[in-house]
Amino acid sequence: MSEIIYFSKEGLHNLKQEVNDLRTKGRINMAKQIAEAREKGDLSENAEYDAAKEAQGLLELKISKLQAILSNAREMTTDLIDTNKVGVLCLVTIRNLKTKSEINYRLVAEKEANIKENKISITSPIGKGLLGKKIGEIAEIVIPAGTLQMQILDINY
Repeated sequence: MSEIIYFSKEGLHNLKQEVNDLRTKGRINMAKQIAEAREKGDLSENAEYDAAKEAQGLLELKISKLQAILSNAREMTTDLIDTNKVGVLCLVTIRNLKTKSEINYRLVAEKEANIKENKISITSPIGKGLLGKKIGEIAEIVIPAGTLQMQILDINY
């Protein structure tokens, strides 16, 4: 049995939309590319046709992988969030004890991670280090550059 993956409402909607777009628009575009390449002559010597068929295979593989994720995806609602400790979908405010800088991160599923939006994956080193911590606790997080010490200042949803 595969592992259940929790998503925010928005993240689950985006995943469903991506799968739908690939299954409809993506397949239609791929069929057009193959048809255009087929019209260019002998298929045994047609590199463009071979490339289009390979791209079609990659598209189908991507659709298959996303459908597998979707079949194990569950929407995480805010009533399931325990703000006594850091968990999935929590908005956590942390202080780097070395630099004294503060930052907010939302912990999300790997597929939803986006550092520009301060959404980090629960499978990332920082995400793993923060999971289960309570306000006031210090998380020691091992990253490639060394060890970070982060104090949990606040937990919200």
